[in-house]
Amino acid sequence: MLSFDQKLEIIAEFPELTRKDVSLGRVNFQYEDSAYDKKNIVYHLHPNGNGFVYAGHLHGYDTDERGLVNIRDYTADELRELIRASIHSLSPKTDREQALIGEGREQRWKGPDNQTLLLVHEDELWYVYAGLNLESAFETEEEAIAYLKEEGFERV
Repeated sequence: MLSFDQKLEIIAEFPELTRKDVSLGRVNFQYEDSAYDKKNIVYHLHPNGNGFVYAGHLHGYDTDERGLVNIRDYTADELRELIRASIHSLSPKTDREQALIGEGREQRWKGPDNQTLLLVHEDELWYVYAGLNLESAFETEEEAIAYLKEEGFERV
């Protein structure tokens, strides 16, 4: 298990987070540029090494009813990836992304060379976009996800 100080060092790698000391020596880290009311990325990091990271907009994480993941036993790399994904999930969408998404459902996928693709559900089809360019279209979400996984992408 990483110590409190080791976790603080990792969190300090994210300049977009602001430290807020709270009771009992615990520390929160907030993302002030959040597009949502939710601003706490790291919640109640305790001197004993326990703490939580918000993953309410992410998939593939075991969250509680508030969308928090317990990070007690996370490795340094796991913690970095979770914090990075959490910040990204709360970040405002660019105008280009918003234009593509419109009223559709979207998923963000990260792959080789940190390339990001958007999977957008619109008009009964699933579209994969690389930036503003349409990469592929699928009739079902399952087909689209299978394609993305085959290409080495993971949902963030």
